[in-house]
Amino acid sequence: MVIKASSAAEIRQLVDALSGADEVGREAAAARLRVIGPRAIERLLAAYAKARTAPARTIILRVLEPIADARCVAPAREALHDPAEEVAAAGAALLRGLVDATDPRVANDALEALVAVALDGRATAEARRAAADVLRDLPAAVQAGVADALAPVPAAARRAPAAAAAAVWDEAIAGRLPDRPAALREALSTHATGASLTALQKLVEAIRTREGGAGPQAAEWLALRGAVHQVLATRGSRIALYDLRETLERSSAPLPVSFLSALHRIGDRSCLEPLAEAHAHAPAREAWWRQQLASAFQAIMAREKLTARSAAVKKIAVKWPGIAGAGLSA
Repeated sequence: MVIKASSAAEIRQLVDALSGADEVGREAAAARLRVIGPRAIERLLAAYAKARTAPARTIILRVLEPIADARCVAPAREALHDPAEEVAAAGAALLRGLVDATDPRVANDALEALVAVALDGRATAEARRAAADVLRDLPAAVQAGVADALAPVPAAARRAPAAAAAAVWDEAIAGRLPDRPAALREALSTHATGASLTALQKLVEAIRTREGGAGPQAAEWLALRGAVHQVLATRGSRIALYDLRETLERSSAPLPVSFLSALHRIGDRSCLEPLAEAHAHAPAREAWWRQQLASAFQAIMAREKLTARSAAVKKIAVKWPGIAGAGLSA
């Protein structure tokens, strides 16, 4: 978009005012920039990168919120880790708007950022709370898919000393899981990043075995397994990709979003057919699930450099004619 010189000058002055000392002037500039909208986004993003104070970062994020441009995902994700509580809250609010984006890839990136922070034991309490609050504001159907990020950690688990959490972790890595998944979920948030990839793979298998006989707790164990997959995906490992693929093939209901988040990051062409089948069978009312499946499918196609002429995609198109050549439609 070409911006006229006069408009560019106005935008520059308004953005500069966001960092000024005059509170009334800041709010007036913010209101005007919201009206200007997308034309101001590049200068707003540049200003955010240079902002030195929490109030300046916060007001820029608030201006970006109604614009809901794909380029806002990165600064909003960064804001969640800001030590200032008001900045983290503004970043979470910005991501909330992006979850409703028409582009499934943007929506997935925003939802993944919120879930990742809500599950990250190393994140500040303010950041985790801000992310969880936004996730609880999502439609009930979407909340069902992010239950792993919303499940409260029991007070007893939060008070458990580091030595106790380490003991739970060591036992789990050895294949001896605790009676309840909450204790291991807390240990996962503090010990998973330092564990070997092989140890995490074994943990995935142990949790999957436990799920089979867990009864009412099966969903909690499933959510925990998804969290382990997310850790592996963050580290770029495909060591347990087979489990992601098999879980998708076996599932007759939407999975926790952590599974799709992991597939989005590390899935390969072998995952395309299970994704397409799940998408074809997903009820129309499960819009969030269809969106997540579509986003993962498109991300894998892009990463593997596949097109509608690729053999894997042609095979899928024969089985499910409704699948678009460029990827699933949400």
